[in-house]
Amino acid sequence: MRIRIVGAGAMGRGIAQWAASAGHTVELGDVRAEAVTDAVEFVVSMLDRAVAKGRMSAADREATVARLVPLSDPWAAGPDVELVIEAVREDLETKAEVFGKLERALPSSAVFATNTSSLSVTRIAATLQDPSRLAGLHFFNPVPLMRIVEVVPGAATRPEIPALLTELVEGCGHRAVTVADTPGFLVNHAGRGLVTEALALLEESVAGPADIDRIARDVLGLRMGPFELMDLTGLDVTAAVIDSIWQGFRYEDRLRPSYLTPNRVVAGLHGRKTGQGWYAYGDGAEGPAPEPAVDGDGDRPVFLAASGSGETASYVDALAGALEAAGVRVERGEGPSAEALVLVPVWGTTVSGAIRAGGLPAERTVGVEVLPAAGRRRVLAVTAATGPAAARDARAVLARAAGGEPHAVTVVRDTAGSVAQRLLSSIVAVGASIAERSLATPADIDLAVTTGLGYPAGPLAWGERIGASRLLELQRALHATTGDPRHRPTRWVTERADLGLALTDAGTSVGDCWG
Repeated sequence: MRIRIVGAGAMGRGIAQWAASAGHTVELGDVRAEAVTDAVEFVVSMLDRAVAKGRMSAADREATVARLVPLSDPWAAGPDVELVIEAVREDLETKAEVFGKLERALPSSAVFATNTSSLSVTRIAATLQDPSRLAGLHFFNPVPLMRIVEVVPGAATRPEIPALLTELVEGCGHRAVTVADTPGFLVNHAGRGLVTEALALLEESVAGPADIDRIARDVLGLRMGPFELMDLTGLDVTAAVIDSIWQGFRYEDRLRPSYLTPNRVVAGLHGRKTGQGWYAYGDGAEGPAPEPAVDGDGDRPVFLAASGSGETASYVDALAGALEAAGVRVERGEGPSAEALVLVPVWGTTVSGAIRAGGLPAERTVGVEVLPAAGRRRVLAVTAATGPAAARDARAVLARAAGGEPHAVTVVRDTAGSVAQRLLSSIVAVGASIAERSLATPADIDLAVTTGLGYPAGPLAWGERIGASRLLELQRALHATTGDPRHRPTRWVTERADLGLALTDAGTSVGDCWG
């Protein structure tokens, strides 16, 4: 296929490398001739690096370079061009001008694709004489390494075009997901679950950025915590995406932005690119403050207050066994002794509520996370009535391990559920809301999130590990405890819990009922 790419910036040159390496002839044009020269030099340097590392042969490198065709005029006639991929700046007027010129220069048979990440594909297409020839083809940076592409049909896109683009993408070694033309498409929309809930936790002073990041990594198994991710992406970019998706979905509570971000953006605290975001970067930057040393009395006895469902009771038994194996005295019976620390496992509820309901001693009762940890970290929740000495002792007890390194223990403020539970519930809820709106299939949602965001599982598969019924219990408890509509259960989770279906099961649609 002969492909023309208009826009020779970071995305354009990445797409050019990807397509030329897969065997396509690639014309590369830009209104700035020097941008084309720089882009070709960059692609050649990437190919040279691949040869040096043994990932490409010298012959393949030469053939790929030969398939790169720099254009002095991006609007030059191109009778053999079959596909145009536009990768210019995110501005509707600019994109409309680009496609208007291309419509006059290229044959009507050429398919147009926009690499927009935030603009409506339908609105871009509406500026064309023939809106049916355009679809979205959203790549992620760096294109050769991010092996996921969103195929986005507009309202008027010809039905054969998404299939053609999917075939192209998968023929070049990437995975394609078909997504409705909605704010944020799929990956950016799904990614709001983690970031918006992390900001909400920070708003409520449940924990600081470093502790939320540690829990996200060591309990949930994410590669990067949400605040690390915002610093990498740029808070200016993240805040704009959060706002645009929230506004695009008509102020959906589940996607509600934080009041914390506007001032930080105005102050230039954008992250790595400005040297200061949630963390400091550059020469002399110390990074997150280290966790406080464990200095409590790890020999105090503990009493585990059973609560909730059978799964929570199972966790209590497992934690009791682990603590006993580490030499901790675990009290059994109806209630704690006068010196025992009381550990309360919660699922969507608060430690303070458990203290009231069970008549537990508030000064020495703390919460513990019940989600299985991906790493060696335990999480301890303190209430406003917790004694500081009791908190230090509880941290020392939970740090004990039967063998090897002690557990890391993060101390957070009491909240409905826990930090990890709220993050996970939000991730799953946003993914489920995408599925229930039929914006993408369950399989494509999970594929896009694991590939595009690097999560250990897609939101629906992740929720299925918990189970629809138990997840519904969590969401109902979060909603009832907080009264915040951001936590309300999704129809997708509720229905599948009622019917005994997996969260990853698309189920029967009305269309399936007819031959």
